[in-house]
Parts: sequence; structure tokens; C-alpha cells
Amino acid sequence: MRIMAAVARTAGQPLELESCELDAPQRGEVRVRVEACGICHTDLVARDQYWPVPLPAVLGHEGVGIVEALGEGVTQFAVGDRVLMSFGACGHCGSCREGQLGYCQQAPVFQVLAQREDGSSPISCRGERVSGHFFRQSSFASHAIASTVNLVKLEADLPPQLMAPLACGVLTGAGAVLESLQAEKGCAIAVVGCGAVGLSAIMAAKIAGCEPIVAVDVNPQRLALAEELGASVTLNSAEQPLKKALKKLGGMHYVVDTTGITDVMREAFSGLRSRGTLLCVGVSKPGSELSLDMASLLMQGKTVRGCIEGDALPADFVPRLIQYYRQGELPLEKLVTSYPFSAINQAIEDAKRGRVVKAVLSMQQSM
Repeated sequence: MRIMAAVARTAGQPLELESCELDAPQRGEVRVRVEACGICHTDLVARDQYWPVPLPAVLGHEGVGIVEALGEGVTQFAVGDRVLMSFGACGHCGSCREGQLGYCQQAPVFQVLAQREDGSSPISCRGERVSGHFFRQSSFASHAIASTVNLVKLEADLPPQLMAPLACGVLTGAGAVLESLQAEKGCAIAVVGCGAVGLSAIMAAKIAGCEPIVAVDVNPQRLALAEELGASVTLNSAEQPLKKALKKLGGMHYVVDTTGITDVMREAFSGLRSRGTLLCVGVSKPGSELSLDMASLLMQGKTVRGCIEGDALPADFVPRLIQYYRQGELPLEKLVTSYPFSAINQAIEDAKRGRVVKAVLSMQQSM
């Protein structure tokens, strides 16, 4: 069928809205009419080719929409269901069988090569193959083919524009605190970087009962929003050394770094108390290396680890996040700015420049 998609053709250049061809869903897949899609930092690094997705490509991996067609063997979803499309996983490798879908052994095929396990893609443009299975969805489009492995059914009253960030950004930030760290009440936590992921971590830290909750950024407006969302202390790291500031607060049990900047991560590590944990969730440039004070690592029993998608299982964790949203503990409306699909390049630019916290495309608004 013919669809409209935003195609990345040249590194760092605006996406091109094009009429493309979408194949029918294969076994274990569905066709989704996309209603909304968040713009994530990973989409930007893929467009700019720090993340080497083969171009041309249709990106987008925070999609919400309505199921229109079922592939062979699909029984757990029906035509007309509203679904959230989360990150790609095969569902059958060792990691997936252990419930660690974020560490799927086929993840590079979906998240980097943007193709199916067999190497195919459901999208083509003017007879040209397009990398069109990004995170098993490629939802910068009017319609997408998605694997049922990464689908979560949504209730009809939930607003698509607010649900889309639950697919990755909010999932990552909240999952980092509630799933990866399993943060305990009364423990000190610092969140470095107050974008959508970081602010989600702050809201999750408030839910967990952490104290103090320290928000770190260089943007005064982001720090003010972090305070509104639950931070008890705000630090502008452009005005004071992070290590010194965290130590003055007694050191942190946990630090969640969303920046991926190694100099910042090193400072954050130094701000941990004994047996504290630095959790790294930000995407660094390829080849980045983190050097640490090994004496501090050893003698103080500190931990440094990475985390993908908040170590969350979407089918279990997304419903928890929705419950928090309904209870007013996860005010997603304070993060989201909506754009029509036709304004995707403006939305990307605003997101990249930090003018908005979370840009979300309203796909049908422009169709």
C-alpha cells in the first residue's frame, strides 16, 4: 500500500516527506496506522550517522497507532486495537527468554541495520530499498509494520501524543530508577541531564521516595521544570563543579547519567558515596572511552554499569507507567510539545536545540 514517510537520505540533512510502498505484514507482524510518534535522541544520532543506520532510512521508534491488518499467526491483537510500539527484540534468543528484551542478541539488526532478521525491509521508495524496520517499526510514517514482540495494547481513552514517549524515552528514564536501580526510599539520587529521559527519572525517583533528588543541568528552565516534577535540589553544573556539589550533599547512592559525556560521567562517579552506583543511559559518540579512579572504584566498592531501555519489559512496565500517569504521578503533559507530521524537521530542530523537552508528531493532523 502507498504511505507517506519521512525519509533520511543524507547524514545531518532534513528528512524528506515521500510517498513510499509498504508491504503487507509477515508472520508475527501487524500493520499500524500511526497516530503519534515521539522524536528521540536516538533518531537524531541515526539521522546524523553517529548511529550508522544504512541510508536511506525511515526512522522513528516511539509510535502509537491503530492496528489495521494482521500477519499470519497473530492472535493476541485484533484489528482496531490501539497499540504502543516499543523497542525491537526477537523474542526467542537467550536474553529475550530471560526477560531481558533490551539486550536481545538481534538488537543490532533492528536498532542499527533497521531490518528484519532475514535482512528484508517492508518499505521501498520509487523501487529503491529503504531501511524501514527501525526498532522493528520505522514509525516516522503514516503507517508502519511492527512486530508483536514489542507491542503493548492501550486503552482507547489514552491520548496518543502523551503515550508515545512511553515507548522509549520515558520508559528508559523511569525504568532506570524503578527497574535497573530498584531505588529505595530515602536514598540519595542525582540525575544528570534534564531532557525527557532525565526528567522521567526524576519523576520516578519521587515515586520511589528517594531523598534528596538532585537534578543537574546547565539550562535554568530545565532545572525549574525538574524542581516542579520532584527534584528537591537543582545544580547548574556550568556554575559549580559537579563532584564538589554532590560531595557537599553527602554523596549519592545513585547517579543516573543521561548525557553520555564522559567528562560529566567521571565527575558524577566521583560524587558517589561508598558502594554507590553510576548508571549510564545516555548514548555516547562511537569510540568514547570512560576513565575512572580505580582506587575509588575498588576501595569504596562503587559500581558503574550501562542500561538499555531501563531494563524494562514493555508489556509489564508500560501499564505501570500508565497507572502512574492516571494517578497524576507521571504528568507527561508537562514534557510533550505536539507537531503536525508535516513539521517533522522543525520538530527535530527544536528537539536538538533544546527548545522543547519532548517533541511528538501528530501523524494524522497532516494527512
